[in-house]
Amino acid sequence: MFLIELLKTILLGIVEGITEWLPISSTGHMILLNEFISLDVSEAFWEMFEVVIQLGAILAVVVLFFGKLNPFSQKKTQVEKQGTWRLWGLVILAVLPSAVIGLLLDDWLNEHLYRYEVVAITLVVYGIAFIVIEKLRKNREVRVERVEDLGWKDALLVGGFQVLSIIPGTSRSGSTILGGMLFGLSRTAAAEFSFYLAIPTMAGASLLKMVKFFLDGNTLGGAEITILLVGLVTAFLVSLLVIRYLMDYVRRHSFSAFGVYRIVLGLLVLGYFLFAR
Repeated sequence: MFLIELLKTILLGIVEGITEWLPISSTGHMILLNEFISLDVSEAFWEMFEVVIQLGAILAVVVLFFGKLNPFSQKKTQVEKQGTWRLWGLVILAVLPSAVIGLLLDDWLNEHLYRYEVVAITLVVYGIAFIVIEKLRKNREVRVERVEDLGWKDALLVGGFQVLSIIPGTSRSGSTILGGMLFGLSRTAAAEFSFYLAIPTMAGASLLKMVKFFLDGNTLGGAEITILLVGLVTAFLVSLLVIRYLMDYVRRHSFSAFGVYRIVLGLLVLGYFLFAR
C-alpha cells in the first residue's frame, strides 16, 4: 500500500514540476488531481506538502541559472558581480509586496479562497487576459529585452502583479509574466524574471507552512518524510526539463496557447465540481 502512495507522490511531483513554471496554475491542478488520487495522509500534512514540494522546483532554478545568479563567481568581473547584486536587489524589491500581503492574509486565504469556484474563475479570467494581451502586443515595441535591462520601477510593478498570485488558480508565474508583458518586457525577460522571483517567494511560503505545521503540534513520521522527499526530488527533476522547454518556447511562440488551456481547464474544474461529484 505504501508503494501506491509513493506512486501518487511521484505523479503529484510531476504535476508540480510542470505547472509551477508554466502559466497555468499549479494550485488549480493540485486541487483537481487531489480529487482523484489523494494521498493517504492527514489534512495538516497535505496542506504543508502541496506548498513545501515547491522547494524542489526552486532548486531547479538555482541549478539552471547558478552562473547568472552567483555574485561570488571568480569568473565574473567586478562590474559583472555588481550587476548580479543589482539583479538580486531587483528580485527582493519585487518580492516584498507579495511577501507582506501573503504573510498577513495567509490564514484568511486558506479559509476563504481555497475553493473550486475561485480556482475555476481565476483560471478562465487570466486565460482570457493572456489571449487579449498577446493580441494587443503584436504592434507594440518591446521596451525591456533582457532581464539585465530591468529598472527598479519595472521590478516593483511586476512584483505588484505577483500579489495577485495569492489568489488560488491565478498562477504565480502567470501573474508575473502577464505583468511583465503589460509593462513592456519581452516574453523571455518576463519569464526569466518570474523564475528568479520564485526563489525567495516559494522558499518563504514553504518555510511559513513548515513552521505553522510544527507549531500546531504536528510531527513527521518515516513514511511522511519519505513522501515529502520523493515529491521534492520528482518536482526538481521535472522542473529542470520544463524550465528549459519554456525558455525555448517563449523565444518562438506567444502565450496564447496557455490562455486557451487555462480557459478549458477552468471550465472543466467548474463542471466537475458542479455536476460530477
